[in-house]
Amino acid sequence: MNGAPTRYALDTSVFTQAARSYYSFAIAPRFWDALTQHARTGAVLSIDRVKGEIDNGKDELKEWANNHFHYSFETTNDDEVLTAYQRVIRWAMGQSQYTNSAKAEFARKDNADAWVVAYAIAKGCVVVTQEQPARDARRKIPLPNVCQAFCIPFIDTFEMMRKLGIKL
Repeated sequence: MNGAPTRYALDTSVFTQAARSYYSFAIAPRFWDALTQHARTGAVLSIDRVKGEIDNGKDELKEWANNHFHYSFETTNDDEVLTAYQRVIRWAMGQSQYTNSAKAEFARKDNADAWVVAYAIAKGCVVVTQEQPARDARRKIPLPNVCQAFCIPFIDTFEMMRKLGIKL
């Protein structure tokens, strides 16, 4: 990242797991305030494809995203990201360990996973996801596995919070 400040690209799982369990809006409003604050500085962002997945939820998370985080969903519609996306999809389709249905799911245009990695490749971000690497996965292509294949750093929500100094 050449000395530039670290930027964290959040996967859908960061938002959905926090909102629906350990950092629900009712018990951990400071978590959501911290995301908004770090988004304003440019340290935390997500992408339009993640917003699309959040919007499918039609819940409090969707409301928060639309009212407080909407300016931090970056577009994936630029040449650098599109070129990286093509690389990611070609890689996934060439992996014999994953089932055809896993590859098809990963390549669905409304699945944000490949887009998050492509954005990180194009823009030099760290991917933040609650998914774990799974060396023996077959029925799903785990986001961390893709990050590893492209040497993209990835961390979970809690590590991001440590690195950003977020305390609740």
